[in-house]
Amino acid sequence: MRSDRGAVTPLGAVARGLAAGAAGTLAMDLYWFALYRHGGGTSGFRSWDLSAGLESWGEAPAPAQVGRRLVEGLFRRELPERRAALVNNLIHWGYGTVTGAQYGLLAGSVRTPRTWFGVPFGSGVWGLSYTVLPPTGLYEPIWRYDRRTLARDLGAHLVYGLGTAAAFRLLAAAAVRT
Repeated sequence: MRSDRGAVTPLGAVARGLAAGAAGTLAMDLYWFALYRHGGGTSGFRSWDLSAGLESWGEAPAPAQVGRRLVEGLFRRELPERRAALVNNLIHWGYGTVTGAQYGLLAGSVRTPRTWFGVPFGSGVWGLSYTVLPPTGLYEPIWRYDRRTLARDLGAHLVYGLGTAAAFRLLAAAAVRT
């Protein structure tokens, strides 16, 4: 989706960004899964990634809690406990994919998108979570976390950012060749 001038169109940038965001989300999940397995986890990737065994809101992570609040606030209808895993996956993958579309608009505005653009992008997404989620009560303020936790979480977001940027760059290069 390029214009006659060779620049990527906004629609093309968004489409490639969505695909790249999904690829970045998968890369992030693979990073978290590797840490899980290194720590002794025994589940396979698919059941781990689909939040198998997550059966209550009390044990649900932040993406599920955000989704629950959105649905219950918007529709004024309580979500059953059994929906925690589904909501967790929809919000996690949806947020990663849609945030990739935003990256696509930015990266699509430069002549040659670079993979290293993923470093500030992933860092920004990481920082945003520690800005937006503490006032909701879903995260503690950043200074209450130990360095190891913050480093692991930053590492995951850097993997997301670099995965998104690399996928976008590959998609943009493929579009130029066609």
